Amino acid sequence: MKLSEKFNGKSCILSFEVFPPKKNMEDSTIFDTLKSFKALDPAFISVTYGAGGTGGDNITQKICSHIQDMGIDTAAHLTCVSNTKSDIIAILDDLKAHDITNILALRGDINPERPPKHDFEYASDLITFIKEYDSSFAISAGCYPECHPDCDSLDEDIAHLRHKVDCGAEHLMSQLFFDNSLFYTFLDKARAKGINVPIEAGIMPVVNKKQIERMVSMCGASLPPKFTKMMARYENRPDSLREAGIAYAIDQIIDLISSGVDGIHLYTMNNSYVAEKITSTVKELL
Repeated sequence: MKLSEKFNGKSCILSFEVFPPKKNMEDSTIFDTLKSFKALDPAFISVTYGAGGTGGDNITQKICSHIQDMGIDTAAHLTCVSNTKSDIIAILDDLKAHDITNILALRGDINPERPPKHDFEYASDLITFIKEYDSSFAISAGCYPECHPDCDSLDEDIAHLRHKVDCGAEHLMSQLFFDNSLFYTFLDKARAKGINVPIEAGIMPVVNKKQIERMVSMCGASLPPKFTKMMARYENRPDSLREAGIAYAIDQIIDLISSGVDGIHLYTMNNSYVAEKITSTVKELL
């Protein structure tokens, strides 16, 4: 099923993101995690692109296929910044051969170890290419509630987002954020510009200090006072920080559901304990 069709008649959906294991880890770790996720009945599970931004070993496709075999819809992340058009065609053919037709099309982060190939400069270029190559693929795209780091303003970023939708993106998943008011401002601006596809709010439960420092450095998400106070109070108490981070995410999600968002995309970090705690609390509200 197309991901965009998941929102038909639904007040709010809950979906998960997982990532492939690092190359020094057993593949069985992710399959054990997915087994626990199945019981939580997510609307779909997206799988990030390879390990460390590479997909040459087809691990994303393997995990997506496993998810579909479990009876759960899935979406494969696909980044283009370090791929040529030939590379992308090979990946698309591999995905199609395994009946994986939902793709989250992304530019991807610039990796100094893998110089850009310049066949695709932006995610919109990738979306256009996929649609022209095989229109049967259903395309999702990313969005930034606090503005993409490469854009000068949120209005400029939303103009680019509208272009991605015009190119064929049928569904959007947001980057993580910790201040719901920023997401609501973004959402109002996006709708005012005619972006009417489903938009999911991306939520990441913070369970350790290094995690948040890494993620904020990558995406530039701002930290509201309530969040920084929580971090300061529990940063030297790992178990307490984990529980406080889960509680903070639950508060965010309850507020988002109450405000009528299309969906919640939970960045699980492959942590079944966190996903179970959150899902068990919010499931009845969906």
